[in-house]
Amino acid sequence: MAAGIVLVQQYQKLVVQKFGTYIGTQGSGLRFLIPFVFHGTKVDLRERVTRVPTQKYITADNVVVDMDFVIYYQVMDEHAERAVLEVQNFELAVVNLAFATLRAVIGSTTLSEALAERERIRDALQVRMDEVTERWGVKILQVEINEIDPPAGVKAAMEREKSAEAIKTADITESEGARQSQINIAEGEKQAAILSAEGSRQAEILRAEGEQQAAVLRASGFSDALERINRVASTADGRTMSLQYFETLKSLGESPSTKWIFPMEFTSMLGNFLGMGGSDNGDNKSS
Repeated sequence: MAAGIVLVQQYQKLVVQKFGTYIGTQGSGLRFLIPFVFHGTKVDLRERVTRVPTQKYITADNVVVDMDFVIYYQVMDEHAERAVLEVQNFELAVVNLAFATLRAVIGSTTLSEALAERERIRDALQVRMDEVTERWGVKILQVEINEIDPPAGVKAAMEREKSAEAIKTADITESEGARQSQINIAEGEKQAAILSAEGSRQAEILRAEGEQQAAVLRASGFSDALERINRVASTADGRTMSLQYFETLKSLGESPSTKWIFPMEFTSMLGNFLGMGGSDNGDNKSS
C-alpha cells in the first residue's frame, strides 16, 4: 500500500478515497494508487459468522434467562463503501446491536413463549437488526438461537408442571376412551335392536305375503274345482242327478237326524224321476 500497489482478492472490494474523499469502489485485481493522494480500504465480502456470547436477559414475566445465539451476516457488494464510511467497526457494531435488539425482543416475551416460539424470536431479531445494519452496508442473513436456559428453580417448576399436565392428559385420554367405548357399545346395541326389529318386520311381511299367496292359491284351486264340477254337472242328465240325490238321501238316512228340509228342485226332480219310472212300467205292461 505504501508503494502504491494494491492486490485486491476476488472476494474483496477496494474503497478508494482521494485526499479523504470517497471517489469510488474497485473490484479484484492489481491496483495502483498514488501514495499520499489516494487511500484504499479493502472490504471482505464473504459471509461472516459471529457467535454472540451468553448473556442474561429478562423476560416479560420477570424471569432471568441465559441465552446465546449465532449471527450470519455479509457486507453487500453494491454498498461496500458504507462499511467503511458509515461505521467505524461494523463487526463490533453488529454484535452490540444484537445484544440490544435481543433484550428488546425477550423483554416483550414471556418465558413460556420464549421456550415455545424460538422461530418467532429469531425472525423478529433478524428483521429488527436488518433494518439498522442496512445503513452500514451489512445484510443480516440468518440468526440462530442456540440455548435458552432459565434458572434452576424455574426449571424444576416447569418439570412439575409438565408432569402434572402429562398426568392430566393421560386421565383425560383414559376417560375419553372409556366414554367412547360406552358410546360404541350403546351404538352397537342400538344397531342390533334396529336390525332385530327390522328382521322381525321383514319376517312378518314375508309370512303375511306367504299366507296371502297360499289363500290366493287355495281360492284359485277351489274356483277351478267349482268350474270343473259345473262343467261335469252341465253334461249330466236328469236321471243321473236324481241318482245323486238318492245317494244323498241314503246318507241322510244313516244320520241320527229326524227332520230334513228338501229344496223345491229336489221334489220336482223326484217327480220327474218317478214319472220316468211310471212310463217305463206302462211300456212294460203294454208289452
